[in-house]
Amino acid sequence: MSTTGISVQTNESERRPLPKGWRWAKLKDVCRIVSGTTPKSQVREYWNGDIVWITPTDLGSNGTIYIGDSERRISQAGYDSCHTELTPSETVVMSSRAPIGHLAIAAVPFCTNQGCKSFVTGSDIDSRFLYFLLKSHVPEFRLLGGGATFAEISKTQLEQFEVALPSFSEQQRIATKLLHSFESIQRARAAAEAQLETANILLRRYMESAFHGITPLAVSGEHLPAPKGWRWISLTDVTRLESGHTPSRYHPEWWGGDIPWLALPDIRALDGKVALETTERTNPEGIAHSSARLLPTGTVCLSRTASVGFVTILGRPMATSQDFVDWVCGPELHSPFLAFLLRASREYIRSLSSGAIHKTVYMPTVKAFRVCIPKLDEQVRIANDLQQKQEATDSMLQALEVQKGTIESLPAALLRRAFNGEL
Repeated sequence: MSTTGISVQTNESERRPLPKGWRWAKLKDVCRIVSGTTPKSQVREYWNGDIVWITPTDLGSNGTIYIGDSERRISQAGYDSCHTELTPSETVVMSSRAPIGHLAIAAVPFCTNQGCKSFVTGSDIDSRFLYFLLKSHVPEFRLLGGGATFAEISKTQLEQFEVALPSFSEQQRIATKLLHSFESIQRARAAAEAQLETANILLRRYMESAFHGITPLAVSGEHLPAPKGWRWISLTDVTRLESGHTPSRYHPEWWGGDIPWLALPDIRALDGKVALETTERTNPEGIAHSSARLLPTGTVCLSRTASVGFVTILGRPMATSQDFVDWVCGPELHSPFLAFLLRASREYIRSLSSGAIHKTVYMPTVKAFRVCIPKLDEQVRIANDLQQKQEATDSMLQALEVQKGTIESLPAALLRRAFNGEL
């Protein structure tokens, strides 16, 4: 059965009862399905013309129900060369591969590449209704899609696909209600995303204020003057710098022990938090036979490779991979303060990374880190205040994520109601 309650099968015994006045029809009986094609890319005169030429990429980035332009256009010569078809406005277009299921209604006449199928509507089906109907069946289309390289649903499969239809006037009524509802959902989604962005900015603003508007980390003497009561100092003067290592993967007996081992797959979820658990663990043998070190509770860890600039504090003794630099704070530096200082300097730290494949902040640069710090009691006060603000912000973010999740579930629920005759 389909996710909308309408069967994909043609066997009548497997169909669910339809709402009164609805009927079953194959897509080929209510619209004409057109495949796209591509002019030769190396022939310059086939391109940069006036004919809209839609691809799955255009559909994926469109963001609205209607589409009126494409990233690339073809010329009349290109159109003539590849035997494509210019379909009329109000045609529904769907990506049929890479991926299956991006949809839009054409606002202008257009053609497509071979990654799309166009549904030219006749007198039996409203184009807006067809758009929402196809949208409701995307999960089935993806199940039907096959292919060795990437999933693709064929023109024949789509032509034979059965759908349930009400009268044309009822299609128009349903489509109008869905269109207004989806527009409201889009506005609610945009508002939720704006609130999430505001909440994310809020903590950054708190940190900027706590550090008096300066970036509190530098690798040279070119930095802003220290605020009153603060001082610039080499980070290695107030910490012990450590780095990590990976025990050999050729020795599985060195893995799966009771020593947490912090690696890049862990760090995004742990950013700004205390690390208590990790995806992988090593054991005393793994530590003994590698350059990895067992680091104490309270060590501040910064990712320096690929995912540069994420920060966590060890909540228990752990080892880390070589993708981290780690600082064991001395008596003049409060670990939570250092963690906030590094987070406040994230963009600057990322600017220090280099590398052709993976961006990395190299150890000579790390050893040159200078930090701007106040006295210890002020560090503790600042860290405690920022921690309280972070907890409040995290609670706000969690509530907004729940709200956004509820909004994201509304389209599928509306489509189920619409095509079960309940709207």
